[in-house]
Amino acid sequence: MDNKYGINEESELNLSTLVTFTRAEHIIHEIEYRTIREGGLTTSQFGVLEALYHLGDLKIGEIMERMLTTSGNITVVVKNLEKDELITTYKSKSDKRSTMITITKKGRNKIADIFPKHIESINSIFKTLTVEEKMILKEILEKFKTLK
Repeated sequence: MDNKYGINEESELNLSTLVTFTRAEHIIHEIEYRTIREGGLTTSQFGVLEALYHLGDLKIGEIMERMLTTSGNITVVVKNLEKDELITTYKSKSDKRSTMITITKKGRNKIADIFPKHIESINSIFKTLTVEEKMILKEILEKFKTLK
């Protein structure tokens, strides 16, 4: 039977589930991004520095793939990080058409300062759930990969 909005019960449940999920996501990101902003970075800048810090030198395309972002956005982020002397770029020795990005000592110090605080922030978010609940949530969220 339809409700007062003219949608069936399952559609109503789907809608309220989406709203609940979106609200939770918003709260999680607000808490997560706080330490990044306090460190003087945008989330994209943090993502680039974190990738370089943990994975080593990368091509711009590899960073875009890892961060799920567009080339226009990543280009601006890279230029700003380079301007702030947190990264440098150089031509790949194996493929002169490719630009490699490397983190500078200043960039390493910046991410080394922010990353532990970021992990603390993530831990504070997920302490709300038990280990079992986290595993169930991950399992549920993994199902959405099939929608792509």
